Amino acid sequence: MHIAHTIAELRDHLAAFRRPAFVPTMGNLHDGHLALVKQAKPLGDVTVASIFVNRLQFLPHEDFDTYPRTWESDCEKLRSAGCDVLFAPDEKALYPEPQTCKVHPDPALADILEGHFRPGFFVGVCTVVMKLFQCVQPRVAVFGKKDYQQLMMIRHMVRQFALPIEIVGGETFRAEDGLALSSRNGYLSESERAEAVQLSKALKAMAEAVRSGERDLGAIEARAMQALAQRGWQPDYLVLRRRSDLQAPAAGEPLVALAAARLGSTRLIDNLEIETAAP
Repeated sequence: MHIAHTIAELRDHLAAFRRPAFVPTMGNLHDGHLALVKQAKPLGDVTVASIFVNRLQFLPHEDFDTYPRTWESDCEKLRSAGCDVLFAPDEKALYPEPQTCKVHPDPALADILEGHFRPGFFVGVCTVVMKLFQCVQPRVAVFGKKDYQQLMMIRHMVRQFALPIEIVGGETFRAEDGLALSSRNGYLSESERAEAVQLSKALKAMAEAVRSGERDLGAIEARAMQALAQRGWQPDYLVLRRRSDLQAPAAGEPLVALAAARLGSTRLIDNLEIETAAP
């Protein structure tokens, strides 16, 4: 696996390839990340991953400084997954001057759900992804569905800017008990880790209520919020939205259930696409 720390080095190494397949990450890799790398591998003629903890997408009170950085382990895992090239710039390499030019995504999608509770988050995400796209020049990029709104945001950005990149979604990778794998799961205590599965169970209960024919989606959402709150969680949202744009659904539209909630000091997100359309 070739490791490039500068944009010039990366571009020089990739000059021989025509169809890079790209998986951007912030490191602290788990099996979900590696599944994305393996999914990307047959989609291009070289598989590129990046590790960069992007300051622009962290709010002042969030965990940028303490975000887990596990370089040696990450490199070993990427090699075992068949990654060909790792782009690992430091802040000076990727942002050699203050990044005053930023991508401001459509507020209709960027300012709801995650964007509501983390103002400016998607500006940071879209800006760094756009910059990474310019560095790697991929023809395919793979993003996990666990960050469902982020995947939609990236697809929208690529479409709006007519970027020649196919965006592929990777299914959420889960532990045996159903908890969606996340780098932030490492913040959970042993007892919190046992409790954390309740988030995916709440989504499953919401999906089952829809499948059983319950028509009041607001009541389903309120019940899910209350159930988690009673267990000591601090839920930000548990909602049912249409998949196309995450707005309130009309009858017959495909649904996705999305959730974000804090357990102790750790904020977890998850989602579940529902086979049954909105009633």
